[in-house]
Formats: sequence, structure tokens, C-alpha cells
Amino acid sequence: MKIKTVIGLVAIVVTFGWHGEAQIYDTNNEVVQTFAGFGIPGYVDGQGQLTAFSSPSQIVSDTASNLFVWDSGNFRIRKIIADGTVTTFAGGGAYFDGYGTNASLSWGSGGAMAIDHANTLWLVMVNGYNGYSYLVTVGTNGYVSIANGGLTNLGTASGICFDSANNLYYSGGNRIYRYNPGTGIVQAFAGSGIYGNFDGQGTLFSAFNNPGALACDQADNIYVWDSGNTTIRRVDHSQNVTTVAGNSSYYYPLSDGVGTNATFNGPLPSMFSDNQGNVYFVCGSCIRKMNAQTNVVTLAGNFSQYQAGFANGPGYLARFANAAGGCFSQGMILVADTGNNRIRNIVFNPQPQVVSSASLQMNTYPGLQITGTVGRTYQIQASPDMNTWDTVTTLLLTSSPYLWIDQNAVSGNKFYRAVMLP
Repeated sequence: MKIKTVIGLVAIVVTFGWHGEAQIYDTNNEVVQTFAGFGIPGYVDGQGQLTAFSSPSQIVSDTASNLFVWDSGNFRIRKIIADGTVTTFAGGGAYFDGYGTNASLSWGSGGAMAIDHANTLWLVMVNGYNGYSYLVTVGTNGYVSIANGGLTNLGTASGICFDSANNLYYSGGNRIYRYNPGTGIVQAFAGSGIYGNFDGQGTLFSAFNNPGALACDQADNIYVWDSGNTTIRRVDHSQNVTTVAGNSSYYYPLSDGVGTNATFNGPLPSMFSDNQGNVYFVCGSCIRKMNAQTNVVTLAGNFSQYQAGFANGPGYLARFANAAGGCFSQGMILVADTGNNRIRNIVFNPQPQVVSSASLQMNTYPGLQITGTVGRTYQIQASPDMNTWDTVTTLLLTSSPYLWIDQNAVSGNKFYRAVMLP
């Protein structure tokens, strides 16, 4: 296994037999911080890290830069203002229809969330009693109600988003639908409804395979996470469907890159866009970005599940745990880090970097993958010739397989082995 670092561009290549991974980090000095929540599941309003969430799953921003978090484990919508003050906006009551904390959101399991241009929240929920899927709205006054209209094929895996005309798009039944909340008219927008993987126009000449998360850019292009095909598809105004990133083979190595050279394999529970043509992907253990030229890079975290966890800091060092929701607000990215019970933010600090030829270098970082007994302690040993072995470190195996990397760059031969201690 090798990790290659180039000044101004960080690429990590991990190879396990036939399978490889290539991760390219953005160079705008993204830094991940904790914005709210102290990490232990709970329910506490307050400010910043003196608050508690339970599995926050989605987050959106209104036109005044207020944040709304679907706090799934607490069955509530929490509101966060710019200074980090957290309050309960809706949920926790005894009855479904109602205002604010008098309303109940505990009757169903949740999926996607979006906010329209009138700042109404829209939630996809499945009734735990009858299995039906609903679109639930929460108005600016906190009033909770069902607003399904004639929607069909809606489920917890459905993605939702709004275009500039306040039309709602949702995925389901291997199609993308467009719904006008004002008229109640539902239109099949793209996809034949039959499992497939075809680019083309409209509902007759295009096909999806279990489409999920959706996002809409400033030009009203709809981006689709086509989960069964592991691709990002784009649907334009004329309903033309085009594959813009990813490919449909699970045997390709997971990697960043341009267009179909970038690969995905899930999870990808949500997508969102900014006002500069970038689309962002929340991928559980990392946040990735695709620009208008379809170049996909990693902003923060690591898309290897071996690296999931919790860590703040520069993007390549940050770690997430089952992050599920994200949005762009106040010039930064906000992430609902579900497994860590925190709201994280990613701030940008672009710095021009002057790189002379003498400063360019390539370092090699060795390591190994350990397949062993979780909960046992292992000693990592290194040798230049496989005759004499020196102890490098000891570690407690928290998962199997476990990826360990030597943080010291080396040259020449160096061999490693892992020995389980008594």
C-alpha cells in the first residue's frame, strides 16, 4: 500500500489485491469544525457544543441562513441560528397536525428533507403503522401537516429538491417526478419506470435503477444519485438525461476524477449545490464535490470505511461517521454527522501557493491491512531485511480488516508484520 503526496494536490492510492482506491483532496484549505452538539446522543437545546442531538439525519438552510436539522432520534426539527443557538422548532407533541412543539413527528421514519423558496420545510416520512409514504410540510410558523397531493412511488429512499420555480422533484419507482405544490399536478419527468441504465430524453428513452438523492443547481439542472447504477445523472430543462460522473461497474476502484473516471459505491444519502455550479455529495465517511466541469474531488473525510470516526481539522485529516445530510450556507458547508451526533461545518480558507520545482516531491508511506480478532492487541513490527524486526507500535484492533499506515515517509525496502499479543 502506498500513499502519494504532491504539493498542491493530495492523492491517496490504496491497493488491496485487485481492488484500489484513489482519493484526491481539494486544495482550498478546507477545515472541519464542530458547530453544534457535544457528541453524546441526547436532547438539549442551548448554544453550540453545549447542545445534544440524537442521530441528526438532514440539514437545510433558509433564505435568512437559519439552519433546520431533522433530529431523527428525537423526532424533532431543531433550528440553529448564526451564533449556534439551538432551539426546537417542531415535534415532541402528542398529535400529528399542530404547531411547533405541539405537533408530533414520531409516527413515522424519515428520509429526505428540502426547503422551498417560501422557506417551508418538506420531509419524506413513512408511517410506521400502515407503511404509507407521505410528504410532510412544516411552515414558517411551525405548523406540521401532510401535503402529498397525488404523489406516487414515494419512499424513504426518495430524494427531493426544488427548482427556481418552486417545483418539487422527487425520485421513486425508477423515475424522477415533478410536482407543482400550487396546482397539485404530478408529472413523470424522466425515466421509463423500468430498471435500466440508459441516457436519453424524457420518460421513453431514459432509465434509472433505484434513484435516490436529488439536487438542483442554479440553472435548474436536476442531479440524481442513481444508486443501482452507482452513477450521477443530470436531467436538464428539456428532460435529457446524461451520466456525468461514476460508472455502473462495482468492480471499478473507488476514486476521484473527472466525469466517469470518478466512481461511487454508496452510501450517498444526500446531495446539494451552491451558487457557483458545484454539487456536493454527502457520502457517510466523507464529503465530495463535483464542479461544473464534472471534476470530482474530496473536500473532507475519507471514502474508505476503514477511516470512519470522528476528527476535526484539515479536510484530509477530518473523519465522519455515517454523515447523511448537508447544505451550503453563509459561505460554508454544514453537515449532519449522524453517527457522531454533531453538526459539523467545513470552512474555506483559500491561500495561493507558490510551488517551485525544488519544492515538488513525492513521499511514500507504507502500511498494512490487518485481518484479525477485534478487541485484541497487536504489535506492528518493521524490518529492512526480514531477518531483524523492531517494534513500531502496538494497537488495539477496533475493526477487521483494519488499515494501519506508517506516518513516517521511507525510502528503500521496509517490511511489516503484525503479531497478536497474549
